[in-house]
Amino acid sequence: MALTQHDIDREVTELQDAYDKARAGGAPAAHHPPRDYAPYRSSALRHPKQPLVAVHGDPETVELSGPAFGTTDVTALDNDLTKQHHGEPLGERITVSGRLLDGRGRPVRGQLVEVWQANASGRYAHQRDDHPAPLDPNFTGVGRVLTGDDGSYSFTTIKPGAYPWRNHANAWRPAHIHFSLFGDAFTQRLVTQMYFPNDPLFPYDPILRSVTDESARQRLIATYDHDLSQPEFSLGYRWDIVLDGPSATWIEEGR
Repeated sequence: MALTQHDIDREVTELQDAYDKARAGGAPAAHHPPRDYAPYRSSALRHPKQPLVAVHGDPETVELSGPAFGTTDVTALDNDLTKQHHGEPLGERITVSGRLLDGRGRPVRGQLVEVWQANASGRYAHQRDDHPAPLDPNFTGVGRVLTGDDGSYSFTTIKPGAYPWRNHANAWRPAHIHFSLFGDAFTQRLVTQMYFPNDPLFPYDPILRSVTDESARQRLIATYDHDLSQPEFSLGYRWDIVLDGPSATWIEEGR
C-alpha cells in the first residue's frame, strides 16, 4: 500500500518534535536536515553511506574530471530564460534577483550561479520527466550568470508550476527554482532551492519540512519586491544566498 499524506505528516511531526525537544535542551540549531530524512523517501537511497575518501596528489588532476567554466562562456542571454529561443515562453514572467554573501555579509563576487526549473505547467524539459503536462518549446528552464562586484545576480524567467512526485500518494512539490553555486573549483559546488511566498503546498512538502529549524526554512522563501517588478513586464522576487554562518542558506548535502 502506498504511503499517504497522513503517514508522511506523522513522520515529519515526530522528527520535528524530537528536534524541538533537543533545542529546548540546549542543542544548537541545525541548518541542514539529516541526509537520510525518512519522509523524503529517495534520500535513503541517494545519500552517501560511506565516509569521504581523501584525494591526494595534484589538485589540478582532480579537476580534470569536472567541467571548466570561464567568464567568456557566460553570454548576455544566459540569465534571461525567456529569450533563449525564437518564441516567447508561456506563463507568468518574473525577475529573481539577490546577492551572494558570506557569513559576515560580505559580497562574493565573480561566482557562477546556475538555475534550473520546471515550466509554467510544472514539467521539466528532461527525458525522465513523464508528468502528463505540456512541454514548452520556447522554454528549457536553465540559465546561469556570474555574480557582480557587489555579489548580485539576476534572472528573468517564468514562474514554475507545481508538479506531482512519487514520494507518497498525492504528493506535490511547491513551485521552486533550483540554484547551483560554484566556488573556485567544481568540488566546491553547492545546491539549494528557492520557493515562492504563501504557497499552499508548503505544509505538505517533506523536502521543505526536512529543514527543521523554522528560521532556516523561512530563508528559503523569496520575498516579493514591488520595486523589482517591471511595469507591464514581470513581477519581482528578491532572494539573498548566504554561504555560511548562523544565517546560512540551507544546502542540499549529499542529495
